[in-house]
Amino acid sequence: MKDSTAKWLAFAEENLGCARLVVEREYYNAALQNAQQAVEKALKALVIERDIGFSKTHSIQQLRNMVAGESLGDLLTDEECELLDSIYLPSKYPLGSALPASEPDADICSKCTQIAETVLQNVHCLLDERPQDESAEPDLATEEP
Repeated sequence: MKDSTAKWLAFAEENLGCARLVVEREYYNAALQNAQQAVEKALKALVIERDIGFSKTHSIQQLRNMVAGESLGDLLTDEECELLDSIYLPSKYPLGSALPASEPDADICSKCTQIAETVLQNVHCLLDERPQDESAEPDLATEEP
């Protein structure tokens, strides 16, 4: 794996971890922002690893379309892309025209975090980084340095 791919994946994992933590504190905008960023960075890692090439974008739909040949099409639906794209600005900035019609809540945060978890897991599998079932935590005491 390329060093740059690994860095993008590490940032994606960090964003996902933050999303999980802040939703517990009911910081819903931060949870949404971090879930969206986890998906964006995971998809960009795949784009970088596969030398697909991309222009600067925050659009999950555009990134998903760029990697459509990588078996992610069914794992990230158009509806999920639209949801994640719709929360990008409102979760970051309190701009009058960007605020959503309703305030985010635990349900939408949970849904977005689950989408991010699924995308990250599948990107890792595509890159042969981890087994598909990650229910068990790694035993750091037995891993070699």
